[in-house]
Amino acid sequence: MTVDPAFLGRHEIRTSDAMENLGLRIGEQLRPGDLLILTGPLGAGKTTFTRGLAEGLGVRGPVQSPTFVIARTHPSLAGGAPLVHVDAYRLGSAAELDDLDIDFARSVVVIEWGRPMASAVADAWWDIEIERPVGGDDELADEDLDADAPRFVTVTRVEG
Repeated sequence: MTVDPAFLGRHEIRTSDAMENLGLRIGEQLRPGDLLILTGPLGAGKTTFTRGLAEGLGVRGPVQSPTFVIARTHPSLAGGAPLVHVDAYRLGSAAELDDLDIDFARSVVVIEWGRPMASAVADAWWDIEIERPVGGDDELADEDLDADAPRFVTVTRVEG
């Protein structure tokens, strides 16, 4: 795993630009074989973070949520590793993830909602949990999912 340990821990992210910038700084360090598992509620910033990763990796965009296609591959524009962006929300098992035939060894792979499947596809990964305010009078209403409000991003290294 190639990400600088300085990124480990909890980070307060105040804007979507800052979320994308965090992804960019981490993306600049990633290499083929790196796996990132993103977890967080709808509107937390998982895809925004992945846009930054894509920029840091120098891959072709645009990066959009792969919710309906399950996985999108973004080839490198600079001869590096492609980015494979997966939404595992609708996958029922690690076997279904395996059926996607992703080249984990030669790609940088980001899996949204993939925590239950991570140990089936890798020995180690970066677990990135994104928290955002939800519900309540003093917090974001559901219609404000994309509003700039503080998010908390916790980055941990997991060895399965």
